Amino acid sequence: MTYTRQNSVEEQREASHQARRITTLCEEFYITLDAIDWQDLGMQAPVNVDGINIATLQVLSQRASDDILRQIQMKLFEHAALEAIHAPSSLKALIWSPIEVLQPQAFLQLWVVTMETGERVPVIESLKDGHRVYEHYKFDGSHEQFLQLFGPLGNGKLPLGERVTIQVRENQYTGEIIHILPPAKILPIAKTPQNTLQRQSRYSSRT
Repeated sequence: MTYTRQNSVEEQREASHQARRITTLCEEFYITLDAIDWQDLGMQAPVNVDGINIATLQVLSQRASDDILRQIQMKLFEHAALEAIHAPSSLKALIWSPIEVLQPQAFLQLWVVTMETGERVPVIESLKDGHRVYEHYKFDGSHEQFLQLFGPLGNGKLPLGERVTIQVRENQYTGEIIHILPPAKILPIAKTPQNTLQRQSRYSSRT
């Protein structure tokens, strides 16, 4: 809906309603939004988390609850990845890949965020003091860390130490196989803003 001076009262009412709805939704998901200035900016008020812009009220109001939460998560995963590699905010993420790991872990989820430069950054989502927190996962590639995340070695067509090249969209990655997931392990799905699904390699490699 396009708001004009004549229906500014309706916009204020709708902005107030949407700000409350989205704030309550996020609180239930343990995400605290910054104050939304709907009084002055109406439906164009930005929705932020710790200064990280998610979208305007106008944009989020047109989306279902699950889509709102998904967009917030993707933005916070992207921001954590940018901080990890000390990149400018203008750099964008292209792929968000959830990684299936053994449970329980000290975190809720592990994702790999692939930036438009091709760099891949592991990021974890955790609950701390009643809030969802997104942080760079310090991956050292050690045998102990792989066991903690994925369990014992499986049997693969290629042996440990073999160098392989995998294709992820336009990028190629070459590395050494250092862990093989068991056959029953579900492969992670890569998610892009366009909801493109892409299978990832089940071999863990070190470049």
